[in-house]
Amino acid sequence: MVYYFKSIGSDHSFESSPRFIYMGADKLENEDLIKYGHEEDVWFHVDNLSSAHVYLRLEQGEKWDEIPEPLLWDCAQLTKANSIEGNKRDNITVIYTPWSNLKRTKGMADGEVSFKNHKKVKKIHIQVRENSIINRLKKTREEIKGRNHLIEAKNNRDKEYTQKLLNLKKQQKLKDEEEKKKIADEKKRKETLYDDLFDDEEINKSSNQKRMYDPEDDFW
Repeated sequence: MVYYFKSIGSDHSFESSPRFIYMGADKLENEDLIKYGHEEDVWFHVDNLSSAHVYLRLEQGEKWDEIPEPLLWDCAQLTKANSIEGNKRDNITVIYTPWSNLKRTKGMADGEVSFKNHKKVKKIHIQVRENSIINRLKKTREEIKGRNHLIEAKNNRDKEYTQKLLNLKKQQKLKDEEEKKKIADEKKRKETLYDDLFDDEEINKSSNQKRMYDPEDDFW
């Protein structure tokens, strides 16, 4: 079971375009979330305590280390609320990092992760649980069973991303061709100006020769 929530941010700044937050019901779902995550996903977990693996799905182009504070706060509060020990305590720390920075190695328990780069792990301090945030998020919760929807979402995302790269490549190719044409046209324009200038000089030269002609020269 995977739970999905819609976040509009604690200040409602994302009301027109909510972001998705999701998490697995248990460690088995966490395995699937690790396997079928998206490049835009950001992973959240209570530091040094057991908790749910919570993910924020950003939109393409958004940066994981520039998450707006109201959206970041929603994710951190939801992570705290889904930790048995963390939910009871005040002054806990939630860590977060890009999904792509998660690392699994042989011998790890289900749902256990490490990091490829520890410098890409950020922390946020949560003093107390804010029920207003949790209650708002709970109202948006949806439950989806099985991993098929994760696989489908992953495949669709990868197809869309590949198509986007192809479109960008095509646009760049057209831009390069336009630039080449512009350079060629400019070169041709300069050559034409040079030829016109040369023709004018010849005409002027010929005209000067005619003006210097003296009919009396025919009598010598």
